[in-house]
Amino acid sequence: MLDSSNPVESSIPSIKSSLIEPDGGALVDLVVPENERGAKALEAESMSKVRLTKIDVEWVHVISEGWASPLRGFMRENEYLQSLHFNSLRMADGTVVNMSLPIVLAIDDKTKESIGSSKNVGLVAPDGDLIGILRSIEIYKHKKEERIARTWGTTAPGLPYVEECITSAGNWLIGGDLEEFDNRQADAVFAFQLRNPVHNGHALLMNDTRRRLLEMGYKNPILLLHPLGGFTKADDVPLDVRMEQHSKVLEDGVLDPKTTIVSIFPSPMHYAGPTEVQWHAKARINAGANFYIVGRDPAGMGHPTEKRDLYDPDHGKKVLSMAPGLEKLNILPFRVAAYDTVAKKMAFFDPSRSQDFLFISGTKMRTYARTGENPPDGFMCPGGWKVLVQYYESLQIEEETEKATVLST
Repeated sequence: MLDSSNPVESSIPSIKSSLIEPDGGALVDLVVPENERGAKALEAESMSKVRLTKIDVEWVHVISEGWASPLRGFMRENEYLQSLHFNSLRMADGTVVNMSLPIVLAIDDKTKESIGSSKNVGLVAPDGDLIGILRSIEIYKHKKEERIARTWGTTAPGLPYVEECITSAGNWLIGGDLEEFDNRQADAVFAFQLRNPVHNGHALLMNDTRRRLLEMGYKNPILLLHPLGGFTKADDVPLDVRMEQHSKVLEDGVLDPKTTIVSIFPSPMHYAGPTEVQWHAKARINAGANFYIVGRDPAGMGHPTEKRDLYDPDHGKKVLSMAPGLEKLNILPFRVAAYDTVAKKMAFFDPSRSQDFLFISGTKMRTYARTGENPPDGFMCPGGWKVLVQYYESLQIEEETEKATVLST
């Protein structure tokens, strides 16, 4: 049983047990079977082409692997409007599924003109490879300001995804049914997403969640450690470094390798707060997770032009508890973890002795690693910390080499 004296544990809603079905009842798989790829690729050669950006390709993987089930391609206009205005899609049988982020493909005037009246188009990756087909297409206006305002709640300059993907994108959106030629594997369960390296506070939360699930009667809860693999802002630690750091965390026994699955979530990061955290939770339904751990300010960021959070830090978990289409997912809010300067380890924050706790943000952690300053003992496993320090040392060497090259010329 859960401890009813603990306000976090006692606030957990009635639990839906057993693994849950993906949205729509069956996981969408849009990867063309290997024995058909040659013929499909040959067919695509004769079609009008749409050239994709790196982030467009990330969305192709997201859709084709089923993370966005029941979506079967880039959104047509009716799907786009439902997502933008209702944060959900209504299926043919009347079922409502959550879909808080528009998943769309932008094209420019020249590409639209070249497509003409074609019904299908080939999708070309940045390296020139044909990677898929979009069938039964529909082209409609890309109202950028409306999309930005409704997704982020602001049109302030400096939003990372907007500057990277939307501002310079074409004025048209193209939707249709996707067929992908490439093949990847999606795996799936309680899910913990992160875009930062794992420190001992994260591990405390994840291990405590497993304890709570065991007390609820589950026999073998599995952690899906799910680093975000798509676009992230420039000052975030890159995926390859994070994956190496996660490996050290498992090697050092901070997390149990026998009960942990590490799998990349290929979605690009929007930093859109409560709107985006619904997408993150919905995608984990399609990965087979029936519990989702959520903390402070999920998918949030600092305001791009003012010294404050862009979103209320508590709104993400509140929105998840009442978002349409997410009712079958058990949301697990977690207690705040911080560095206990008395116990010299990461621990759950005790407000009765708040002076004993040190809060180390992701920004502060990266500053420690960048400047070569060690965090307090017990903040992160030594092997994992060494990975971060070596990454930032390599950046400094690159910067110094570039400066020397510029001076020599």
